[in-house]
Amino acid sequence: MSTITALPTSTREIRLASRPTGRPVPENFRLAESPLPELQDGQILVRNLFISVDPYMRGRMNDVKSYSAPFALDAALDGGAVGEVIASRAEGRRVGDAVVHQLGWREYAVLDAAATSVARTDLAPASAFLGALGMTGLTAYAGLLKVAEFKPGDAVFVSGAAGAVGSLVGQIAKAMGASRVIGSAGTPDKVARLLELGFDAAFNYNDGPVREQLAKAAGPAGIDVYFDNVGGEHLEAALAVLNVGGRVAMCGAIAQYNATEPAPAPRNLMLAIGKQLTLRGFLVGSYWHLMGEFAEKAAGWLADRSLQYDETVVDGLENAPQAFMDLLEGANTGKMLVRL
Repeated sequence: MSTITALPTSTREIRLASRPTGRPVPENFRLAESPLPELQDGQILVRNLFISVDPYMRGRMNDVKSYSAPFALDAALDGGAVGEVIASRAEGRRVGDAVVHQLGWREYAVLDAAATSVARTDLAPASAFLGALGMTGLTAYAGLLKVAEFKPGDAVFVSGAAGAVGSLVGQIAKAMGASRVIGSAGTPDKVARLLELGFDAAFNYNDGPVREQLAKAAGPAGIDVYFDNVGGEHLEAALAVLNVGGRVAMCGAIAQYNATEPAPAPRNLMLAIGKQLTLRGFLVGSYWHLMGEFAEKAAGWLADRSLQYDETVVDGLENAPQAFMDLLEGANTGKMLVRL
């Protein structure tokens, strides 16, 4: 942690210049500067160290009603960040503390201390609290255990498995007694990485029809749980290979985030009836009460190396829009972060 003498009075930030149509382009974003408000009682000033760019942010760039409010035009974007407290007028937050908060996409942030949580940098580096030990890890844990109702002995398939959430889902499933864990990814290097992380099988979805590759990887035993980060062809394939009583945790549909036309539903959805499948969508916000339980288990898994995490780090606030666009194209392995 560095020592800062003169406190900043303004911050650089990334604003939404226009709403994307289909894939976002650089012109949809603008680097700007805005003044920082004076610190009030109960508030802290944070110098952001890392900001998170996440697939869900694409939906917030559209002016449509959704589970989280759309980003405002010509205003700073927001999202997960971890930073160092450089000034405090709040009890319980000291200068030098590392805190996690939601005012990312900017270099400095003034916010209520109550809207932050302390990052235990004695357990892991600060950046991990935006990924494996933060919202990303909780998404994987809650989605697998509570939404998909995973139990030991289940065979699990994870799409987008080299991403921040998917890679953790597979490892948690292995740590908790899965009979087989299968992952899909988009490059040979990512497939190799999944095997290094302990996945029993992995395939490149660009190598052929997902359904055929999944059926081959699963074998006659099939799959009991599908953790869906992708949607589209992957969901259709999983419905075909799921066993009777199978469960699907619907976390994301990155294959459709940039679509300009409505995506066709899985053509074999009727299989859910005869197979008595459960398909459940979820948002991590409904599972914050599990954060303590998850953090305790994750600390143990990190210590014994049954849980590893990857980060793709891009340097510089001005490069955050490109990092986000690259994320939507699958350029990341593990968590995509911007280091300030």
